[in-house]
Order: sequence, then C-alpha cells, then structure tokens
Amino acid sequence: MAGKQAKILTDTAVAAMLRWCDERRRYPHRDKVVVLLSVKAGLRAMEIAGLRRWHVMDAGGGIDDTIHLEDAICKKGSGRAIPMAPVLLEHVAALFRAVPGRPRDPLILSERALREDPGEPGAGKLQCMTPRSIVHLFGLMYGELGLVGCSSHSGRRTFGTRAARKVVEAGGSLRDVQQLLGHKDLSTTQKYIDGSEDAKRRLVQLI
Repeated sequence: MAGKQAKILTDTAVAAMLRWCDERRRYPHRDKVVVLLSVKAGLRAMEIAGLRRWHVMDAGGGIDDTIHLEDAICKKGSGRAIPMAPVLLEHVAALFRAVPGRPRDPLILSERALREDPGEPGAGKLQCMTPRSIVHLFGLMYGELGLVGCSSHSGRRTFGTRAARKVVEAGGSLRDVQQLLGHKDLSTTQKYIDGSEDAKRRLVQLI
C-alpha cells in the first residue's frame, strides 16, 4: 500500500519544478504559486483551484501572511488557516503585481482568463484554473522532469512529512500537522508522513 503513495519531493526536485515554470510556461508567476501552494502549504488541487485573492489578503487590502481557507472550498469542510512560508508569500506578491485583480477574483486564473482583454464583451467573469487542470499541470511537469512516482499529491505529502519532522523543533505536536493538513483524524495524517532511514538510525543510537 505504501508503495502506491505519491512520492515526496526533494529540495532539488522542487527547485527544478520552479525552473521548469520559468523556462517552459507562458504564465510562470501563476504556475510557481501553484507549485508552492502544494509544497509549502500542503493544499489539495481542489483547494488551490478554489482560492480567491481575498483568501490571502488582510483587512486593509494588502497581502496577508496567512492563507484563510473556507470550509466551502475544502474537502469534508476542512477549512483552516495556514501561515505562509516566506518563499510562498514572495511569489504570491509577485503574482499580484503581474496579474492585477479584485479581491473576489480567483487567485489562480485559467489561461483563457489570463489572455482575456478586459475591454472585450463578457470580460470580467474570470474563470479559475480547474482542479483537473492543476492535476494535469503537475503530471506534465513531472513527466518532462523525469520525476517518476510523483503526482499532484506529492507536494502535499512533502509538506506533511517535512512538517512532522520539524514540529517538535518548533515546539508543536503532530496535532498541529493534522490541523495544517485539514485532516479530521490523526490516523489519516500519519499515512501522509514518510519515515526517514537516517532518522531511524540516529534514534536507535540514542536508545
């Protein structure tokens, strides 16, 4: 069963994914935010697609340092607040500068919406990138980069695994990881987390 789970990503792989967005994609600002929402915030494809700009904005209209997910856009009503990693915050700010919009607009726009001329008839009804399109984007990316065993869930598993390994250092517990991932049951969170052979060796030496 474990062998069928999406492979977690190394730092080298994530760096390659961001370069791929810059080198191969028409809208790199958008696509890099998609990658980082998965790897650095643990969001599902449906949650990335459901984000509106106001989900990452503060009361004053600026960019907040926290993603505020509503129950309505999350699996099983798993709304939650996720602090943004600095690199994600930086790329969200770059996306805001590259693609001006209103608070109610989708954060991750479809290619058609990004190409749309605001003066054209019917303009203004901006469409988000769909969950299926986001899954396809990851599949295309992994295929071209030769990252075997990865899927659109790899970023989320990477986030969960890294969070679990660092949570004690941060003064938290696995319960915090559960809340960040939006799981109802701790047992589900545990399935997301890969073990580390090096960590096991160090642990045994301490026993």
